[in-house]
Amino acid sequence: MTRRLLLTYLSIAVLVLLRLEIPLGYVYSRAERDRMISAAHDEAASLSAFTELSMAVGRESVDLPGRVSECARRIGGQVTVVGRSGALIATSHSMSEQERRDLLGRPDVAGALGGTGSTDVRVSRIGGVQFLSVAAPVGHETPPAAAVRILLPTDTVHARVHRVWLLLALAGLAVLAAVTGFAFAVARWAGRPIRELQRAAAQLADGSLSGPVTVTDGPPEIRGLAATFNQTAARLEHLLSSQRAFAGEASHQLKTPLAALRLRLDNLEPAVAPYAQASLNAALTETDRLARMVEGLLAMARLEEESATSEAVDLERVCTERHNTWAPVFEQYHVLLALTGDRAGPVLALPGAIDQILDNLLSNALRHSPPGSTVTIDLLHRALDRRRPTPGGRSTSWVDLHVIDDGPGMTEDQRRRAFDRFWRAPDTPKGGTGLGLALVQRLAHAGGGEVTLHSGPTGGMDVVVSLACAELPDTSHAFPHPRAPSDQLPTHI
Repeated sequence: MTRRLLLTYLSIAVLVLLRLEIPLGYVYSRAERDRMISAAHDEAASLSAFTELSMAVGRESVDLPGRVSECARRIGGQVTVVGRSGALIATSHSMSEQERRDLLGRPDVAGALGGTGSTDVRVSRIGGVQFLSVAAPVGHETPPAAAVRILLPTDTVHARVHRVWLLLALAGLAVLAAVTGFAFAVARWAGRPIRELQRAAAQLADGSLSGPVTVTDGPPEIRGLAATFNQTAARLEHLLSSQRAFAGEASHQLKTPLAALRLRLDNLEPAVAPYAQASLNAALTETDRLARMVEGLLAMARLEEESATSEAVDLERVCTERHNTWAPVFEQYHVLLALTGDRAGPVLALPGAIDQILDNLLSNALRHSPPGSTVTIDLLHRALDRRRPTPGGRSTSWVDLHVIDDGPGMTEDQRRRAFDRFWRAPDTPKGGTGLGLALVQRLAHAGGGEVTLHSGPTGGMDVVVSLACAELPDTSHAFPHPRAPSDQLPTHI
């Protein structure tokens, strides 16, 4: 905003200066030229009258040389009086024979000797110096008896005009400098509250806004905007705090009665008749599902309350640990758990987020995988992607963490709704809460990653968690593609 305001003020100032100074310079230049021509006219007319009087009394050879020399000295130019026949009557400077013969061929002299009774004004260069030529007839008869020619150098006038143009340019630069300083101060004054609001908006987006924005200067509209922003931020903070408090407190308060309900149901099992055993088992299943739902709500509430920053996490180590933990569980259900992929290196994620992501994805995959199928954890290292910068603004490479199962999968419409809280597919096995994928997406986004759902190669689900590398990869040790067995992580079942 500061640059735009500064550019606007300077554009207006430059336009005004051009509209004022250029016409002023041209007017001054024309006035100086007209003044010089008028002075030459006066000198030519005065010398013409004196020459006519001298020729009338026959003293032109006596009186004219001195008067011509004096006139030339006074104006700083050259003065010549030439007769009708071309004879040189008087001159203020020495002339060669060729110059005397060429004198009658001059347009101004020829015009004055033509008997028109007018004065011819021409600009010519003689010896590299620009002169203004004024020729006037002597006498009123036609043709005149003689002509007076005055050559007036224009360098002095041009020097004055150039000096005025230089002064105008310097004055314009001084005005522009003053306007720049003033415009910069005004732009900074007007843009300071906006910058404060921008910083506050960024802090609000990060969840780190510590207090209201204090804007005491700037235009009234911006001060009003700051007040509205403070009200909006306070209202939003109140709503978020109320939501977090409700979710956390409700989930926490539900844990105790759920534990008591589960204990009572367990104690009731010996006294239940055989025909009511199925209803008791269904009640136990729903109680367990409600307990997992409460745990999921608590996890999401804690995630929203925390404002932890991403850090470098050893993805291979976490995947290996979660594989070793879940492999025995998968064996109990006769499902194979495999770990394959590239050597990914450290990635950016919240502390403990990848563990929770894998636990939720593996739990969902186990729930949907039939006996005898395989669930695969696969790491795929992608090249540098400048179109997807990290949260810090730099381009980096990404690692795709795949969890692939051989279950029934989802339709395209179901995949679009899969991240909604409490949503479950119609054919989902019992026991799910509808919070697992929502929590996975929230954890991935909090660390600057992404989660997408795709169809698996055998018809199941392929959940892809994209995580940014903590450091640029060393291409000298990059693994080839496709991956050779020696470049893969160990495969576990």
